[in-house]
Formats: sequence, structure tokens, C-alpha cells
Amino acid sequence: MARLLLFNKPFGVLSQFTDRGSPTVRATLSDFIVVKGVYPAGRLDRDSEGLLLLTDDGRLQARIADPRFKLPKSYLVQVEGDPQEEQLEPLRKGVRLKDGMTLPAEIERIDALELWPRDPPIRVRKSIPDSWLKLTIREGRNRQVRRMTAAVGLPTLRLVRWSIGDWSLAGIAPGQYREDAA
Repeated sequence: MARLLLFNKPFGVLSQFTDRGSPTVRATLSDFIVVKGVYPAGRLDRDSEGLLLLTDDGRLQARIADPRFKLPKSYLVQVEGDPQEEQLEPLRKGVRLKDGMTLPAEIERIDALELWPRDPPIRVRKSIPDSWLKLTIREGRNRQVRRMTAAVGLPTLRLVRWSIGDWSLAGIAPGQYREDAA
């Protein structure tokens, strides 16, 4: 039976078990995950938070991570500014990035969230509001969500991956994980 861990990766943690090539000590998955033989199915940038799936099953890992399977990934995105419909509409149709057009995204404004505090906190500017969006994509290019929001004039301040397919972060505190059915 395949093992599947749902991990709430904190800000600043690398999506790998070892850190090679850095003169400073950085947090890795080995600081949080004690289960042997599991590996991340996909990646989540060091400056992003949220759901990271780990498994010991290579086929499951490929199904989760491979863009051909187009598993929906939903993100809670705190952006700088007050998103207007003319900024959100291009995201729904696909945005041109340096590496080509993105697939259409599902996007909606959401009310302020009660998430755990981020350490360090995001920068706050008194003269510029911030807002929350829920954005769902079905591909996974490098820093894609950040690049998409920047392309429409809404720089990302905080990025939390909430779900991948049917798996979500619900009930999992930062730095914690739970085992789930694969």
C-alpha cells in the first residue's frame, strides 16, 4: 500500500530533504518529516507555504506532479492592490509569460482569511491595500502563480497552496503532516 503524506510546508523551508550548495543552514523537509522512504510529488518554492504531498509510490508521484494529468492546484494568494475585474479576466483566459501562454485559471476574490501568521510577516504599506484571491491552475511552471499575478499588475505578497486535486490543508497546522489514503 502506497504511503501519502500531506505536509503543511512553512515559509522558508526547502521542498527537499537535504540542502546542498548553501553556506547558511536552511530548513528542509528532514526538519519536519520523520517518515523514511517518502519523496515530494512536485515542489513548492522556499518563499511559498502550504500543501506539499510526499509519497513512496513513484507512479503516484508522477501522477501528482506531471502536468499531463492536469491535477488542479488551488492557491490562496495575498496580492498588493485592489483587484479589478479587468485584471482578473486575463487570468481566466490565460496570461502570456516569458515562457508562453498559461492555461486559463479559475480565479475569485475572497474575504480576508484567518490563516496562521507568517514568520516573517509580509510587508504592509499603509497607502496600498492588499487583497486575497483564490486561484486554481492545472499546470505547474516555475513560480507560475507569482508571475501570473505580476503580469496583471497584482504583485503577490503571500502564497499558500491550499489543495492539490482532492487533497487539502484543512486541519493541518504549519510544520505538521498527516498520512492520507493514496
